[in-house]
Amino acid sequence: MAFDIDMIKDVYTKMAERVNKAREIVGKPLTLSEKILYSHLWDGNPTKAFARGKDYVDFAPDRIACQDATAQMALLQFMQAGKAKVAVPTTVHCDHLIQAKDGAVTDLKHANDVSSEVFNFLESVSNKYGIGFWKPGAGIIHQVVLENYAFPGGMMIGTDSHTVNAGGLGMVAIGVGGADAVDVMAGMAWELKFPKLIGVRLTGKLSGWTAPKDVILKVAEILTVKGGTGAIVEYFGPGATAMSCTGKGTICNMGAEIGATTSTFGYDESMERYLRATDRADVADAANAVKEHLTADAEVYDNPEQYFDQVIDINLSELGPLLNGPFTPDLSTTVGSEMTEKAKANDWPITVEWGLIGSCTNSSYEDLSRASSIAQQALDKGLKMKSELGINPGSEQVRYTAERDGILEVFEKLDAKIFTNACGPCIGQWARYSDPKNAPKNSIVHSFNRNFAKRADGNPNTHAFVASPEITAAIAIAGRLDFNPLKDKLINENGEEVMFDEPTGWELPPKGFDVKDNGYLAPEKDGSHVQVSVKDDSERLQLLTPFKPIGNTITGAKLLIKAFGKCTTDHISMAGPWLRFRGHLDNIANNTLIGAVNAFNQKTNFVKNQLTGDYGGVPDVQRAYKKAGIKTIVVGDHNYGEGSSREHAAMQPRHLGVAAVIVKSFARIHETNLKKQGMLGLTFDKESDYDLIQEDDTFNFTDLNEFAPGKQLTLEAVHTDGSKDTIKLNHTYNQAQIEWYNHGSALNLIKKQNA
Repeated sequence: MAFDIDMIKDVYTKMAERVNKAREIVGKPLTLSEKILYSHLWDGNPTKAFARGKDYVDFAPDRIACQDATAQMALLQFMQAGKAKVAVPTTVHCDHLIQAKDGAVTDLKHANDVSSEVFNFLESVSNKYGIGFWKPGAGIIHQVVLENYAFPGGMMIGTDSHTVNAGGLGMVAIGVGGADAVDVMAGMAWELKFPKLIGVRLTGKLSGWTAPKDVILKVAEILTVKGGTGAIVEYFGPGATAMSCTGKGTICNMGAEIGATTSTFGYDESMERYLRATDRADVADAANAVKEHLTADAEVYDNPEQYFDQVIDINLSELGPLLNGPFTPDLSTTVGSEMTEKAKANDWPITVEWGLIGSCTNSSYEDLSRASSIAQQALDKGLKMKSELGINPGSEQVRYTAERDGILEVFEKLDAKIFTNACGPCIGQWARYSDPKNAPKNSIVHSFNRNFAKRADGNPNTHAFVASPEITAAIAIAGRLDFNPLKDKLINENGEEVMFDEPTGWELPPKGFDVKDNGYLAPEKDGSHVQVSVKDDSERLQLLTPFKPIGNTITGAKLLIKAFGKCTTDHISMAGPWLRFRGHLDNIANNTLIGAVNAFNQKTNFVKNQLTGDYGGVPDVQRAYKKAGIKTIVVGDHNYGEGSSREHAAMQPRHLGVAAVIVKSFARIHETNLKKQGMLGLTFDKESDYDLIQEDDTFNFTDLNEFAPGKQLTLEAVHTDGSKDTIKLNHTYNQAQIEWYNHGSALNLIKKQNA
């Protein structure tokens, strides 16, 4: 039986009328993405056609999911909203605060010991406000959502960028900051610029060593890390329907790495099989009754160029296994000799020290079974592991079933380390080194989604490459980055040459899924008596103080940092050991922008304090400006804020007194997060004006009192020699978002409206 089956049936009951009305208004056949978007309008039935990439639209998502690291700040904000209960089904999943080190049992116990204050806080808040709570060890949020909550044709938002994983079950699932989630939890509309549409037509069929992961690795190569920004990617074609549901989830999951709003697939038989296998036959039956509305109109897929803004064709029969990296998820290399050439040319370490299988991207039963078929061959053919191997099952249900079926035992026979059902190394929660900053240069291969510098283990010298689970297993066994299992032979313990056969596996467990304790705690129906307490001296949790409006007069502002090159949310607010402070804004603010490269000296966490002329850490210098009552700006490059949805990357600069972030271009979620926190998120009208910004500049906004939708703002940069440059800045604020700015934050406005 599904969670929230009445809500799902209600969505389906309204869908036919809303889709038909949308088709009539738009005047042409609809994509799946359009059907879901138009059937989830806040105002109900569609009344107008929206312009893609231009119109801001109010939506009514069906549900919300939060992971423990971001849930802390989201729930701290919700506690200020004045509501007794969440307005839509909401869940909290404890998966980020569990460090991988010694193995599942020891690591989970350690997490419960050191983070009990946070887990207890999240559990009590969930209980009080009607939120479903998944205990530490229950699984990775996105795998648990796919197994329990995702449903075809639904819309959900989540406080994690990989919420998009649920597109594998035909949802429009979008990663957001906590403030966006608070809006919906408080019963308000959720605003999104109506996305553009990218269609990916998959022909042929996956076979041999090629996996769903290779599809998104190829798409990342084609679109780059920002090519999907502002768009939904919709996959279709015979190659799509031939793929498993969890394989579809893998592709949608890593769509976050191309900047896509989300990715999705039309409802098909693989989704029905997955729903029934995960004890949701009632959802499958309900979906079958409206399945014509759960995929695009036939004309769309027959002539996609007429209905999508961009169409990409990939023949799966011609696609081979890929490795993407290092340091960016869109640098793609074919396994084998091409990697040999690139590694030599770029001085990438050929020896692979670790292979890691799991994360929200590739931790399904199918993924583990295919990887274990390679591990079993190593045992059968007398091969010894040349690298270390780590496994992160996606959920307790997957782990329990894989253990029952002997899959985990195969890995254990190769001395693999089975970590907790949690994110672990994928988000920097990996205690690999005692001193990661001074750790040696090395290469690792993993089936995760991100591979930015220091992402997995805190070591800037770790070259991380992204691959499918089966390729990861093969390369880990071989110990070489350029190993090609399709062609290369290995020498076994007897001195014999052996080759791997193609991987095999199961789409779903032949004996069905099973689990003893899935880790779920339902909230009380009436949680009004539940007390939520936060200690005044806690270093992990801090009740929020509302931000004061920045105002429409910004003069004499100083430059905090001019960031050079890639500046992700990891650079702005690092994860890893800093995750422990995600519920304490002032403490975590001490990592603000410490990973960003200063354009004036090419160093990290080393900027000029214009008050003293000395150089210091970014947070320290910014606190000095705040104490002196001086506003500051941050300047950045392209796709600023790519990566995780963490709103801390906006809240921390806001807390410390940064007034504006001015860049060449933004990643979607980060731009929204800045707006929600009452800051100015602006872009250069001329990208070359980035070069005009000097280290000792003082800045004046000359027309901020005229801040209005569609109207440029003017920045005066005053240089130390007395000369000035006038810089035109663009923005995407609508009137409602300008009201967030005027009130100091979106939350301040919510509180005022609920008063």
